[in-house]
Amino acid sequence: MNITVSKSKSVLTVILDGRLDTFSSPMLETKLEEALSNDIKKLVFDCEKLEYISSAGLRVLAVALSAMEDRGKMLMKNVSDDIREVFEVTSFIDFLTII
Repeated sequence: MNITVSKSKSVLTVILDGRLDTFSSPMLETKLEEALSNDIKKLVFDCEKLEYISSAGLRVLAVALSAMEDRGKMLMKNVSDDIREVFEVTSFIDFLTII
């Protein structure tokens, strides 16, 4: 899993490349903890190269969504049909904003 984090003003963009699973989720969680400062108003996950997401990856997204709840919004973009299906089966689709 490659995770690229970039910040531009109040927007934090996270590019996910590979498999977000039990092994890579802690790395994403650490990067988010380091980068999510109070001035971040929008968190964008770019999932164009995300191949797979496990329940551990969904947990990290849930924590990120909770962290953004009072300060702005979290968006998911470039979500493939396979990843969207995981979101639908787990009902994450009801909580995520997919653009």
